[in-house]
Amino acid sequence: MIYLDNSATTPLSDSSKAKIAETVEIFGNPSSLHSEGQRAHATVETARSQIMTALGVRARDARFVFTSCGTEATALALYGTAYAKKRRDANVILTTDSEHPATEKVLQRLENDGFEVVRLSTRGGDFDMRELDAALSKKIFLATFMTVNNETGAIYPVKEAFAKIKRRYPDAITHTDAIQAFMKIPFTPQSIGADLISVSGHKLHAPKGVGGLYIAPELIKAKKIIPFLDGGGQESGLRSGTENVIGIAAFGAAVADIYARRAEISQKLSDLGAYAREKLSALDVKINTPVRAAEHIISVTLPDIKSETMLHKLSGDGIFVSSGSACSSHSHSVSGVLLAFGLSERDADCTLRVSLSEYNSREDIDALCAALDDGIKNLVRIRR
Repeated sequence: MIYLDNSATTPLSDSSKAKIAETVEIFGNPSSLHSEGQRAHATVETARSQIMTALGVRARDARFVFTSCGTEATALALYGTAYAKKRRDANVILTTDSEHPATEKVLQRLENDGFEVVRLSTRGGDFDMRELDAALSKKIFLATFMTVNNETGAIYPVKEAFAKIKRRYPDAITHTDAIQAFMKIPFTPQSIGADLISVSGHKLHAPKGVGGLYIAPELIKAKKIIPFLDGGGQESGLRSGTENVIGIAAFGAAVADIYARRAEISQKLSDLGAYAREKLSALDVKINTPVRAAEHIISVTLPDIKSETMLHKLSGDGIFVSSGSACSSHSHSVSGVLLAFGLSERDADCTLRVSLSEYNSREDIDALCAALDDGIKNLVRIRR
């Protein structure tokens, strides 16, 4: 098997597997006061510290809340701030036209509840800064921009955008979906000016079913965020529900492992991404190159061959890529992200996403390119 769909999910790392095996013996409820419960509590707190260290923050300076996934982390960020208090003089949310469904679907619901959402164009994988400047005429209380686009690999200029917004509206809340960026490109909350950051474990060789939200201390003090899930008051009252101790422990272990080897992994992904782009560019395909690109995601448009057709061919060869976000793979509509990037509907329907991890090799890329070349020569093409 050659697995090149790491933006959908990743294989478990050895560190994650080892931590799972260790933690299955810690069965106590982290909220229990007896010693077994406190073992579980200590396990959760160790993982929290590992993730906050990787984020570049100290526990006393911020809050990191564990959730069931990145989608829930984003829902907590957006619903939690939108409904924290009635906003009579500022009800505008600023975002882009190419966010992940975890953000876009929440924003659509908030629109139905009376909030105004302004979406900036991201043609070519970059913000239209003129649109951003024009949007600042509105009373913005929340801005949410993803750091790395999960379909195109575009790195959005969140630092510059958040700085502009904060200069005009110092009390505005800034959120970034960093699920494809965390441990892939260097950043801290302070370096990009983010009050809230969503992350996910299974994109980083940890199990599915665990994610988290970084929350700046100012939001806690000013009560600018409220729980999305109410109940027993776990996670400092911000996310009720008994913690997934095994998943959380594995998340922390996976992040700590990557953090310890971050320079080595970054260099490998940079070299492998450059090699993949070089080899793919020799084929009869178009690489959709953003203005600023993450090394681990490559968007490729085929010459009049539907992505679904090529996916089946590659799968038969034991090679796994995707046609876009796995979270919306059951949708029969063309990717709105690719349309926002500037592709036509036809080209969007002929586009694949190749996404890399440290476990991939040049031999994987060579096999992919050979299979793509064979498919391009032999698969039935759609008529223009």
